Amino acid sequence: MDRPDPHERTEVRDGMRITWQAPIRLRDGITLRADVFRPVEESQSWPVIISHGVYAKGLSYQEGYPLQWQKMVQDHPDILEGSTNRYQNWEVTDPERWVPHGYAVVRVDSRGSGWSEGVLDPMTPLETEDFCQSIEWAAAQPWSNGVVGVLGISYYANMAWRAAERQPQGLKAIIPWEGFIDMYRDPSYHGGILNEFPKKWAAIQAVTVQYGLGSRARRHPVTGESIAGPVDLDDEELARNRRDMYEQMLDQPLDNAWWRSRSPDPSRITIPFLSAANWGGMGIHPRGNFSGFTDSPSPQKWLEVHGDTHWSLFSAGYGLDLQKRFFDHFLKGEDNGWDRTPPVLLNVRHADGRIEPRAEHEWPLARTRWTRMYLDARTGALQD
Repeated sequence: MDRPDPHERTEVRDGMRITWQAPIRLRDGITLRADVFRPVEESQSWPVIISHGVYAKGLSYQEGYPLQWQKMVQDHPDILEGSTNRYQNWEVTDPERWVPHGYAVVRVDSRGSGWSEGVLDPMTPLETEDFCQSIEWAAAQPWSNGVVGVLGISYYANMAWRAAERQPQGLKAIIPWEGFIDMYRDPSYHGGILNEFPKKWAAIQAVTVQYGLGSRARRHPVTGESIAGPVDLDDEELARNRRDMYEQMLDQPLDNAWWRSRSPDPSRITIPFLSAANWGGMGIHPRGNFSGFTDSPSPQKWLEVHGDTHWSLFSAGYGLDLQKRFFDHFLKGEDNGWDRTPPVLLNVRHADGRIEPRAEHEWPLARTRWTRMYLDARTGALQD
């Protein structure tokens, strides 16, 4: 008989049955950890919404990203309604918005981050394989009905694209919200020019929640545990247990097989998806959402484009309504009219700040007037 896991435990609070630190034992022997939020009733099973990433599932939004949180709730105060907001995390959904709606929400720490042991090496083929095993694990649990969807922003959206290409058992639909696809062109080299965002990103958002920081890390706002594992590793051990993505980027200045192995191929994504793009987002995100939509052969795909900040509309009522209608249709099988939704949903911003919702039937728009422009080396102008 297997011994009980020393860290896994289940409790009922805030109207949810929560399992903390559920172990996901991978085929290579590494154990990842997941938090599972589900309805209190144990006689039923539920569709699953899963996220898998390096930002530490125990780090509260309000503490880890206070300026973004304050800006978001100031602009969209409805986020504070109908939830205690005690379980809010950066770039993933609030379980209190979904569990009462009949879903289980699963958050997994990537290998080497948060409570998941191993070497922290973001955005690798191994991490993609880990996520596929996490999805298959979630689909096979007794509280799951075997139907899984992926939802999240940016890093978590990229993970959605990567899993969709592999099509693990149980994965039925994804909502990649503002998430890149092409690792070389989107976050790393813009037009062949090095983007230093990944250098700052790793130091601020990944290394600070590495597994093994233990007692030196922040505490979970609900459980009081460290957000970065139950063990304390010294600085030398931590350094040995991570790979510097920026340094690896510098060694690969040209697009090649190394980059291709880290970039999903949209032409192999055939499951239903809602690709939610932002007109902004610098060079990192929009291209992936547009190319994912145009290059995928999926017969059930939608493109939504909005403005506002990178994170706000995902959590606001606008985004939540879109997400629920899409997943209710594809994960619950509800005939809610989503299949009759136009394939392209644009929010067009005018000069006076007015936002015009506009439904279209294709992207690029068939009525686009394409104009070839030329760089004038003498004047430095862009001319037709």
